[in-house]
Amino acid sequence: MPSAAPAPTAPTVIPSDPCRAPALERAMVLLFAVAAGISVANVYYAQPLLDALAADFGIATASAGVVVTATQAGSTLALLLLVPLGDLLPRRALMLWQAAALALFLLALAASASVWTLLAGMLGAGLLGTAMTQGLIAYAAALSAPSQRGSVLGTVQSGVVIGLLLARVVSGALADLGGWRLVYLCSAALIALLGVVLARTLPPSPAPAAVGGYLRLLASMAALLRHDRALQVRGVLALLMFAVLNVFWSALVLPLSAPPHSMSHGAIGAFGLVGAIGVLGGSRAGRWADRGLAQRASGAALLLLVLSWLPLAFTGTSLWALIGGILVLDIGAQMIHVTNQSLILRAHAQAHSRLIGCYMMFYAVGSGGGALAGTHVYASAGWAGVCWLGAAISLAALLWWALTLKWMPPAPPTAA
Repeated sequence: MPSAAPAPTAPTVIPSDPCRAPALERAMVLLFAVAAGISVANVYYAQPLLDALAADFGIATASAGVVVTATQAGSTLALLLLVPLGDLLPRRALMLWQAAALALFLLALAASASVWTLLAGMLGAGLLGTAMTQGLIAYAAALSAPSQRGSVLGTVQSGVVIGLLLARVVSGALADLGGWRLVYLCSAALIALLGVVLARTLPPSPAPAAVGGYLRLLASMAALLRHDRALQVRGVLALLMFAVLNVFWSALVLPLSAPPHSMSHGAIGAFGLVGAIGVLGGSRAGRWADRGLAQRASGAALLLLVLSWLPLAFTGTSLWALIGGILVLDIGAQMIHVTNQSLILRAHAQAHSRLIGCYMMFYAVGSGGGALAGTHVYASAGWAGVCWLGAAISLAALLWWALTLKWMPPAPPTAA
């Protein structure tokens, strides 16, 4: 159909009506997944390095989690101040500017000379790494047709999970080779390369809705938090689920780096590869959500989250038990995360960036609190205390889901 306002670039404009959006090509979905994985890795590089950073900067073991908490504080600021910009500004230009700024922050982080510059660098890595990651997810959701949105989100989220898991492996291996600073120098180079690729390949996104300026944009997020029932219910679920993950991953480096295991950073980070299998669960959960089965997938995933702590409790005596527990934990978490996003993004097509920003604020609070709680509990109660804490939070998430089912409207299938 010809445009009412002719323009020479009209053939490249993506339709602003999400119901009429064509299916997003597989190659472009994979590009979003890879880019999101590279971006999110910057939020997680520090986890296998906590003992090295603590020794280098004189941080007490019980307080080592403050490094991760600084990164999560940056994530929170990004969700409040940067991610919503995708509903106001052209997403393509926004992604490119954020990539350039992130590369510069990573170079500054690699040159940190004090605890305060380290924490400021971690704050910046969390700020821009999160802004890019969540911006790419909202970008992909805006470009996808409703009938494929769950599947697209599952694939892009799989890239995020692979990125954060490989971040632990890569950071541990690079730290063994050249110290923790090498991790952030290499990441700066990779982000710069990613920026070039995105500049050459990203398509334009639907035109942002008129929201009356930046301050009104931010104010509208508060309205979404007050009135959107799906955002409220699934946001609390995300807070509990991400607290569980960070209780585990932030504390894991401490028992594995100490006797009798005495593992290197590379070996500890390699355990993250086990969780990469969890992307299969997330991809499947996205397709189930497209068929209207998101709540059933959620219940199964939360049960897996609770059960995972049984094998994890035997980490001190069996690395096979640890591997099995990681597998179950990450499959469950990935399924929950994808179904959460599928249910939240099925409404308010012009507010996807703000919805993701609001939703991921729950994630940031849960992640930061879980990281700090995990290291503190380990210092006072050992690995057994960490497992009891993780199991209790997992059970609380399962109970929350069961109690709030009556508040959530049924999700109709959207697949054609």
